[in-house]
Amino acid sequence: MVRLATVRTTFHARVIAARLGAEGIVTDLRGNVDGIYPMGDVHIFVSEEDLPEAQELLLADEVESAFDEDDADGDGGTPRELWVFLVAVIVVAAVLFARSI
Repeated sequence: MVRLATVRTTFHARVIAARLGAEGIVTDLRGNVDGIYPMGDVHIFVSEEDLPEAQELLLADEVESAFDEDDADGDGGTPRELWVFLVAVIVVAAVLFARSI
């Protein structure tokens, strides 16, 4: 077995192991996998003959996720158009309130 990657959390390691397992690649997780404290690095190992395919799968997933993030709002927050609309509504409400006084 050779080390494929090292990640910070057990959850991330298990996600990678599940992704590789879906493609028929057997993984071995080492490090702080089932400790009582969920901290510390987790190392993901695969067999030497599966290493190139596993690296390719992880790279492809990383590239795809980069494009998914770009399809979102850009900053991951509220779209600019919504903010403009909310400001316009507040301004109209303030003008109507000021006229009623």
